[in-house]
Amino acid sequence: MSEHHGHDHSHAVVTEKNAKKLTFALILTTTFLVIEVIAGFMTQSLALLSDAAHMFTDAAALAIALVAIRVGKLPADNKRTFGYQRFEILAALFNASMLFMVAVYILYEAFQRFSQPPEIQSLGMLIVAVIGLVINLISMKILMSSAKDSLNVKGAYLEVLSDALGSVGVIIGAALIYFTGWVWVDTIIAVLIGFWVLPRAWTLLKQSINILLEGVPEEIDIEKLRQDLRSLDGVESIHQLKVWAITSKNVHLTVHLFAPTVDRNVLYQHALEMLSHEYGITEMTLQIEDDECMAHNHIHPEQDTHSHSH
Repeated sequence: MSEHHGHDHSHAVVTEKNAKKLTFALILTTTFLVIEVIAGFMTQSLALLSDAAHMFTDAAALAIALVAIRVGKLPADNKRTFGYQRFEILAALFNASMLFMVAVYILYEAFQRFSQPPEIQSLGMLIVAVIGLVINLISMKILMSSAKDSLNVKGAYLEVLSDALGSVGVIIGAALIYFTGWVWVDTIIAVLIGFWVLPRAWTLLKQSINILLEGVPEEIDIEKLRQDLRSLDGVESIHQLKVWAITSKNVHLTVHLFAPTVDRNVLYQHALEMLSHEYGITEMTLQIEDDECMAHNHIHPEQDTHSHSH
C-alpha cells in the first residue's frame, strides 16, 4: 500500500515575491556594475576591479536565480516528472563555480601587481566604493527575508553580502592610499576580497552538489529519523529508507515499514504527521507490509523494490 502526500500551494506566492525582489536587486546591481568597471579602469584600482568582478557574479547570481524561478515553475511533463525545480540547484552550482574562478583570477592579478603597483586615483576609487556599498545594502535589505527559504535566493544574498564587505574593504583601502600614498594597499585589499569569496563559494558548491547527488539534506538527522520510524506503534522493522531533496525546500522520503499486527491507516496517519511536522518532509511514499518473507525480500538490493506493492 503506497500513498503519497502532496505539495502546499503557498509555494507559488512565495516564489513570485522572490522574483520581484530579485528583479529589483538585479537592476540595481547591473547599473552599478557598469559604473564600477569603468571607474576601475579609470582609477587603475585592482580592488575596484575585483569588487566589480564580484559585482558581476552578483548580477549573474541574481539573473540565474530569476531564471531558476521562472524555469522551476514550468509544470512537470512526461519527460520530467519532477518538473524543472532542480534548475535552481544547477543555477547555484554554476554560480559557485563562477565565484571560484573570479576569486582565483583576482589572486593571480594581484600577484602580478606586487612587483609593479600602478598609480591609483584614490579619490575616485573612494567615491565609487561608497556608492557600491549603499547599493549592496539596499539589495541585502530586499533579499534578506527570502534568503532563509530558498537556497537560490540565499546564494544571491550571500553574493550581495560578500560584495558589501568588498566595498567596505575598498573604502578603507582608498582612504589609506589617499592619506599615505601606499598604493600596494590596493592589491592587499583585492587579495583579501579574493580570499573572502573562496570559502563562501565552496560552501554553496558543497550544498548544491549534495542535492544533485541525492544526498540526505543537511538539516535531517537520518539516524534519529530511523529511530522515530521504528518507534511508531506496531512497526517491527523498517527498510529501504531513502531521503533526498529535489530543491532546498522540497524533501522526499520513501520507506517500507514492516508492521504485521497494526491497522495500516492508523499507522499511515501517524507516520505522515510525524514526518511532515518533525522533519518538514514534503512528499513521502510509505509502503506498509505484513508479510515477513516479503519484507525480508526487500532487503536484497538486486530485487526490484517496487514490484511487491500491496
